[in-house]
Amino acid sequence: MANVTEAQVIEALSRVKEPELGRNIVSLGMIQDLKIDGGKVGFTIVLTTPACPLTDVLDRDAKAELGKLPGVKEIDIKWDSKVPEDQRIAGQLGGQFKNTIAVSSGKGGVGKTTVAVNLAVALAQTGATVGLLDADIYGPNVPIMLGIDSMPKPRDGRLIPAYAHGLRVMSMGFLVPPDQPVIWRGPMIHSAIRQFLGDVDWGNPDYLIIDLPPGTGDAQLTLAQSVPLTGAIIVTTPQEVALADAVKGFATFEKLEVDVLGIVENMGPYTDPKTGQTISFFGEGGGKRMAERLGVPFLGTVPLDPNVRIGGDGGTPVVVQHPDSPAAQMFMKIAKEVAARISVLNLS
Repeated sequence: MANVTEAQVIEALSRVKEPELGRNIVSLGMIQDLKIDGGKVGFTIVLTTPACPLTDVLDRDAKAELGKLPGVKEIDIKWDSKVPEDQRIAGQLGGQFKNTIAVSSGKGGVGKTTVAVNLAVALAQTGATVGLLDADIYGPNVPIMLGIDSMPKPRDGRLIPAYAHGLRVMSMGFLVPPDQPVIWRGPMIHSAIRQFLGDVDWGNPDYLIIDLPPGTGDAQLTLAQSVPLTGAIIVTTPQEVALADAVKGFATFEKLEVDVLGIVENMGPYTDPKTGQTISFFGEGGGKRMAERLGVPFLGTVPLDPNVRIGGDGGTPVVVQHPDSPAAQMFMKIAKEVAARISVLNLS
């Protein structure tokens, strides 16, 4: 029996599609280091994100296609990743970022910062490099939720972000005493955010998560004017009051020509672990209905869970402290879906 050839292997792999992108993995440049040794075929699949939610599908389909080739007795697939860059950002602000993701809400009190923090940590847990910018100048709560209260000394004239739970972090909370309010007008907000983007040595992370203040004000406009946003995530709770404000947030990003990656519904139905009873303190399903009405993806519902609050207050996010909990698992699912949508945007 003749040995399999490289051309046959490439042809077989060209029949394997990346499900999110809808293109074959050969045309996407995902096959590297192909080696054939008799009946053994080995290669590396380079994913578009370490958070790829469909690795098992690619593994199954690649092995199924190669298994059809006469002479193939063993298949060895290795995995790597390279996050595609938003080309609109390339070269801006010193080439600091590959992708920028704004986390926003129409109103306060919906757990926007909790979502931003856990989403960022979840992405970092997949192996991506992640920065977290706390752009909520008036209420910088990110340091509390990550258990940090200071940042390293500046180096070579640049600010150095703090580091916690796999994240590079910058916040006004490091620069202002916790009991001192920030009473600034719009131009000062604009200047601070510009400095946080350009004067901090972020180190070119795969994803920069930006926790925006509630509403549709100066911070949103400043970001859109300072650096292209790869996409935005809108956080809401299920009840109608929150949904009405979240729609305004969506309209803001539409006017700023920023892609909305999806809607996250926070504080969803709570299930009592002792009784199994499910209680919908804030209603249920509102975020999904809103996403359907606006024609944007629904990323998921994060259940109301005391451990989410405890983790935020104690500086250890729930995805770290209770990784197997339903809330943590949902944050990980959302992180993978967001990463996949960014890959689609950048490679379409």
